[in-house]
Amino acid sequence: MMALAVSLGTMAEDHVMAAAKGEGRKAEGESAPATLSLSLKEAQDYAVQQNRSLKNASLAVQEAYAARWQTIAAMLPQVDGSYSYSNYLGYSATLSMGGTNVNINMPNVGAFGVTASMGINGQGIVGALLNNIAIDMKKISLEQSESQLRGSVMSSYVSVLALQSISALLDSSLLNIQNLEQITQNTVNAGAAEQTTADQIRVRVNTLKNSINTQRRNVELATNSLKVLLDVPVETELVLTEPIDEVLSPERVLNLLSQNFSIENNLNYQLLAKQVELAKRNVHMAGWAYGPTIALAYNYTNQQYYGEGGMRMTPPNVIQVSVKMPLWSSGKRAAGVVEKKIALEEAKNTLSETTDNLAIQYRQLCFNLTNAYETYMNEKENIEVTQRVFNSATEKFKWGAASNLELTNASNDLINAQSTYVQAMLELINAQAELEEFLNK
Repeated sequence: MMALAVSLGTMAEDHVMAAAKGEGRKAEGESAPATLSLSLKEAQDYAVQQNRSLKNASLAVQEAYAARWQTIAAMLPQVDGSYSYSNYLGYSATLSMGGTNVNINMPNVGAFGVTASMGINGQGIVGALLNNIAIDMKKISLEQSESQLRGSVMSSYVSVLALQSISALLDSSLLNIQNLEQITQNTVNAGAAEQTTADQIRVRVNTLKNSINTQRRNVELATNSLKVLLDVPVETELVLTEPIDEVLSPERVLNLLSQNFSIENNLNYQLLAKQVELAKRNVHMAGWAYGPTIALAYNYTNQQYYGEGGMRMTPPNVIQVSVKMPLWSSGKRAAGVVEKKIALEEAKNTLSETTDNLAIQYRQLCFNLTNAYETYMNEKENIEVTQRVFNSATEKFKWGAASNLELTNASNDLINAQSTYVQAMLELINAQAELEEFLNK
């Protein structure tokens, strides 16, 4: 029982630490519900809405859209305006013409200009396509984060239900043992039994009380870990409305096992496929380093002289067209292409290996869920049997038909069965969550 308590405590602490990473509490002054009544689906949806890490992942998608527009906009016309004012402080230039010096005044001048330009090359176009892939990858990562969060909420939700159910069973057992303790002590007081028998019953009472206290602490810890996942204050009361038998129903497990596995629906596969596509685009981009860059520019300038004199040397309208073609880079561009091709082969190999591994992983997850479900059903039956045996031993002990040793053994069997039952329950919900995440359900 103590080993199980340590295991459950460690698991709940892990939930708290994992959920706390990247997740803040609600801002001061923000209202929080005093009581939250949630089914499992409602708890998962609530966590998705409140989770700060998911909000950041959603913002990352928006950032990717902004980055794509920056790449596209860089190839579209760019228009800049300028104004300058020059004051020559009364200076005049001297120009010699046929032996005659001519003084030319240098009046103050203001110049207004507008420049429109655009440049297009193959790397810019491929870069825009790379941004599209980056957006898709961000979306897949967001979906992965949401799926993982839903699985964590389900595990935490069921952990609370499991611990609450065991606490209720222990409370019931404690009442029975305390009744026996009172009956035994009355018998001792009447001189019909030895004090040793009553003391042994007292030991069982204290053992059960310790187990109950441990379970209550575990319930509190598991509840707090669920509150962290939901991002609600510690003072908020959580009411879990979905019975544990519905969460762990045979229909739900069988329906999950009957799902057809489509590798295209697996998020890990989707992400790796996008990485292969990204590697291909990188090869194209490296190849376009050999391509030309075409630039077009228009410049308008209007000069205004403040005073007499001045020579207009700058034409008001200028159009420029240029083509830049790379000729020699000492093998730099060629090495860049080779590097990207190697990266593409690595991405393809990773995708191929993952494809094979995912098929094996699916079989293993189905086996784990089947095995966990069978174990859970067996332990569920065992706890019902041990509860009946304990009740029977308790009743027999009242009438002197069972010894103290028989009662002690029945009590130990019940506690051990409860511990094993909780462990089987947690293993089942974890196996179910892993398969749901794998199938993207």
